[in-house]
Amino acid sequence: MSFKMQRVHVYHAEVEDKPGGISAKLKPLAEAGAHLEYVYSQRSAGKAGMGDLYVAPLKTSAEIAAAKTAGLHEVAEPIVMRVEGDDKSGLGGRLTQAWEMAGINLHGLVMSVIGGRFVGYATFDSVADANKAATLLAELGTA
Repeated sequence: MSFKMQRVHVYHAEVEDKPGGISAKLKPLAEAGAHLEYVYSQRSAGKAGMGDLYVAPLKTSAEIAAAKTAGLHEVAEPIVMRVEGDDKSGLGGRLTQAWEMAGINLHGLVMSVIGGRFVGYATFDSVADANKAATLLAELGTA
């Protein structure tokens, strides 16, 4: 089995919680040529009528300029890690159990399997937890 985990630099914007709120932010990124692999949104718990949008990656200066124009900015939190590798039955359970036993508290986790490979995004409370999680993932891959 082979696994890989890497930090994702995430951009955030508040969006209006209405039809078109998210597309108004994504359209300029598409026009700038952004190939987004991570798009996450949710309603704001603290602001009625608003939501949060997180996207990644933005690679070129044109993509970053479009993001700024659309009101997106790079954020340090949450710590988002992209996880990918060969799929194996029970892997998600073993991985999250290893993280639990190491005292790592997940902020969030989304994983999918396509064509025998899994890809997902895990969010952590700290860089230290993310680094420890990556080490444990690598150890599972060599076990």
